[in-house]
Amino acid sequence: VQLVESGGGSVEAGGSLRLSCTVFDAMYESDLMGWFRQVPGKEREGVASMYYTDERKKTYADSVKGRFAISRDNAKNTLYLQMNSLKPEDTGLYYCAADRGSGQWDGPLSPRTFNYWGQGTQVTVS
Repeated sequence: VQLVESGGGSVEAGGSLRLSCTVFDAMYESDLMGWFRQVPGKEREGVASMYYTDERKKTYADSVKGRFAISRDNAKNTLYLQMNSLKPEDTGLYYCAADRGSGQWDGPLSPRTFNYWGQGTQVTVS
């Protein structure tokens, strides 16, 4: 599964950004898709995840609940992360990830669950 992120950038606190993750493969009902972020010196942190074909099953980190929203467009084979009311602590390199048959379930926001990763897109909030 090839994943390519876009949409990162620099924004002032309180602003919004929408990240996109284009999936260059067919997607299946059992695929779990997620957004993660990482800053230098810290572990990669799960931000949001959802099953690609089930809008009802979405999970968010406590730190972004009510501000971020994960969604997908099947026709465009794209996963999105809408980020509102951004804070400086949201700064980081944001990764799109997919779990397809990894067999390594460690929760919907654990990096260990996911076996495919994009290259990341930088988000800077000042």
